[in-house]
Amino acid sequence: MIDFQDPDFVVDPYPQLAELRKVGKPIWHEGLQLFLAATHADSSAVLRNRSLGRIFEPREPQNEWDTFNWLHADSILDSEPPKHTRLRSLVMKAFNPKKIESMRPDVERITQKLLDEIKLKVEKAGEFDVIADFAEPLPVKVIASMLGFPDEDEHLLRPWSQAIVKMYEVAPTEADEQDAKRASAEFADYVQGLMVERKKNPGTDLITELALVEEDGEKLNAHELIATCVLLLNAGHEASVNGFGNGFVAALTQEDQMALLSQAPDQHSATAIDEFLRFDAPLHLFDRTATQDTEIGGVEIRKGQKIGALLGSANRDESVFKNAEQLDLTRDPNPHIGFGAGIHFCIGAPLARMEMTTSLPMLMKAYPNIKLAREPERRPTFVLRGYESVYVTG
Repeated sequence: MIDFQDPDFVVDPYPQLAELRKVGKPIWHEGLQLFLAATHADSSAVLRNRSLGRIFEPREPQNEWDTFNWLHADSILDSEPPKHTRLRSLVMKAFNPKKIESMRPDVERITQKLLDEIKLKVEKAGEFDVIADFAEPLPVKVIASMLGFPDEDEHLLRPWSQAIVKMYEVAPTEADEQDAKRASAEFADYVQGLMVERKKNPGTDLITELALVEEDGEKLNAHELIATCVLLLNAGHEASVNGFGNGFVAALTQEDQMALLSQAPDQHSATAIDEFLRFDAPLHLFDRTATQDTEIGGVEIRKGQKIGALLGSANRDESVFKNAEQLDLTRDPNPHIGFGAGIHFCIGAPLARMEMTTSLPMLMKAYPNIKLAREPERRPTFVLRGYESVYVTG
């Protein structure tokens, strides 16, 4: 059985995931106490089956985990209908396609500013970190701009987010737990302060819009608004950072694929981003709980049992993707489930796509001969898969 904490598995989980797919049905993992759905069909069913719910289990003791618990219990991601339906409807009235498209000039401006800063680093050191200098700050700055966070406070956001999302891994340490409690409290207090200020002095930012949005007499309460803002930052930028970084590193190791991006970045950016997300998924495990006895892939999941969709495995399923183990930046169609599926399909997906399809061509035009400068450094995590650093030369 897979050891999800094995460093070798974390570096390259795909050979063992391929063996798991050969079983052809979900299997029970004693260590994680859940079923694992490895095929595309079974993972998709896990995400779409209405007998399975995203049931948040509060951490104990609740007095210590109070803020962490309600940040999740009152978010779209960890709720189910009818609460999920109400929250998603209200949030989407503010976080809608028109709002996202209106951010494109900001994405272009932020990207160019980052490229200007990178140019100075390259002139001085001959290299730059495509994660720390580009992929990581871009979505944070975009989300911060949407929410109306002051520029001088942007440096607070990524550390808070990283501390919270470490709790999604299979075995967080005691230090991780303490960091998550602290980050949750500080992040929530910070957003609450902004929310109170915006209610007194409304602006054009997303916090103002979320505070004012109403449908059939329903509004977001304070906890729901704060939880939504924290979720937008955490989920909204983790997928972008890791999706971009994972795929870009894979492309950097294949000259023919980089040639496509170098020669026609505008033409290939859309399919390239989807292939980035398919080939080396930023999110590998998404679990749900049976709210009644149900069946996935011929296996009975009893009420109360959990089953996890292995998204990275599903996206390498040979029965769905031709040459699944190969990176193909022109792949079309590409029915990957990197953004999830069903009612929990990522609400930030349109923003992530817009960010990446805007920023990738700008990066390639600035550095058409970009190459790895040294061995990339992986993050030691499986659920949220990504890189710590990727140094490149222009």
